[in-house]
Amino acid sequence: MTASSEPLFVEIANVPRDYAWGRIDGVAGVMGATGTGGPEAELWLGAHPGSPARAVDPAPWATLLDWERENGERLPFLLKILVAGGPLSLQAHPTTAQAQAGFADEDARGIPLEAAHRNYKDPYAKPELIVALEDGFEALCGFRPLDETLADVDALAARSGSDALAPWREVLTGVDGLRAGFAWLLGGGAGVDLAVAALVAAASGDERFELVTRLAEAYPGDPGIAIALMMRHVTLAEGESLWLPAGNIHAYLRGAGVELMGPSDNVLRGGLTPKHVDVAELERVLTFAASDDDHLVPVELAAAVRSYRPRIHASGADVPFELLAVTGDARLELAGPSIAVATDGAFTLAAEDAADPGAGIEVRRGVAVFVSRAASVQVTGSGRLWVATAG
Repeated sequence: MTASSEPLFVEIANVPRDYAWGRIDGVAGVMGATGTGGPEAELWLGAHPGSPARAVDPAPWATLLDWERENGERLPFLLKILVAGGPLSLQAHPTTAQAQAGFADEDARGIPLEAAHRNYKDPYAKPELIVALEDGFEALCGFRPLDETLADVDALAARSGSDALAPWREVLTGVDGLRAGFAWLLGGGAGVDLAVAALVAAASGDERFELVTRLAEAYPGDPGIAIALMMRHVTLAEGESLWLPAGNIHAYLRGAGVELMGPSDNVLRGGLTPKHVDVAELERVLTFAASDDDHLVPVELAAAVRSYRPRIHASGADVPFELLAVTGDARLELAGPSIAVATDGAFTLAAEDAADPGAGIEVRRGVAVFVSRAASVQVTGSGRLWVATAG
């Protein structure tokens, strides 16, 4: 089947991922569907082999992974509905060059792709952005200025009445303090367990350090609790967005959002997790500098269309995707295959190009649609429609 004879609009669906950090019936709550009664963390809408979206009705292909194989084309993004009921692991993602080198090296060393200690599952970068679907979406994003961390360490040391935090403070105030303080915590050397315990004890009952207590309840004794104190704690209102480029350390803490990312599995973890942590490789990938404002301010394209474009940041200049937020009638010029999902209201998508006269599809809340090629699309309706497309 040629691209032009393939249906332009194909409804797609998937099963929510039941990761433990997900909110009970979380994805169902966003999509207006019946929940599973268990944690629902992510709904993947893309071709990633870990959980490719499937065609709802008969189509020339069964899943978007099959579509990729049959068309010889790779979707440059993975769209997700993400709902966190608790904190995710501290993590960072590599650049394309780092991913290619790491993937080739681990292949050469014979490390199986499914091995728990493997860092690089593919040779691709994984830049990502997230837009809050509700007020109060919380995340840790990048490092704080070192003096802010030191002020909190001093305040907690004074409350603790012990010198258990002194070794960490000494490292933080030394040469390359940010990197050294981070490495000291993850290195598991003498004094780390005592420092984390003292930090948690001193934070108890102090509203300023509520996050320390919350993380300690989820991951007792984990050095990531202290690392979180070195990071920016961000709370987003509905519609606000974060941009998370390669090298940025981050963790989502709680809330619902629409996430758009490169279709990669390359995650280097740094705490708040029982999974493998490769300290040396994580240090090599991380950007050890106080983070600038990582908010991704949307660009107004029309009265009812906003675009979240990574390329407005220097670190996102080569990112090949963007996320459109559509709230009413609009005309979209889609440059390539796209995915749309409605989280509120109802819309109709209709083709305006001559190859698909009259073609259209209804997209109500909870429905996702694959747009198989570049097209001019007329959108009618109201609510919230999210469109992942080439940027």
